[in-house]
Amino acid sequence: MSGNSHLSTWVDADTKQRFAIVAARQGLSASAFLKRLVQQVLAASNGDEAAPSIAVQARDTRVTIRLIPDDQALLRERAATRSMPAATYVSVLVRAHLRQVPPLPDRELMVLRSSVNELVALGRNLNAMTQLMRQDAGQTGPGHRELQSMLRICEGLRDHFRELIKANLISWEVGDAAPGH
Repeated sequence: MSGNSHLSTWVDADTKQRFAIVAARQGLSASAFLKRLVQQVLAASNGDEAAPSIAVQARDTRVTIRLIPDDQALLRERAATRSMPAATYVSVLVRAHLRQVPPLPDRELMVLRSSVNELVALGRNLNAMTQLMRQDAGQTGPGHRELQSMLRICEGLRDHFRELIKANLISWEVGDAAPGH
């Protein structure tokens, strides 16, 4: 089947309003939320004619905690260093603890991926130079000393990434990646 088709239903005004509120809590329009629900039901049914009912869990299910003022200040500070709202920071910490998955915020992950891409490009260049040197021993190009320097740069970056990852893991355990804090 090609193209898109429209799917709709009639509900009373109160149901439509409540549905729009639930969709907004998910960060979606009512239409996008309805589409997601239809896709989930179809995926869950595995082709069975009797599709299972699904429960919609609101994204804003809340857990309330009490913190002393000093802890509140630390929470706001640490969340701000990661450009996150305090509630999101707590949610990420709880999820990481429950699932035993060290969190890596989007911003930090983006920087790490960018750096890894730079390393990949550098590796390609080194491989190309190596191939050229093998093809024509008389060709001028980087010598042994230059290639050793590039290798040291790559090793330095590798060590830097290891330290970045280690600091990130420690920062989620103790709250600050800087030594001595």
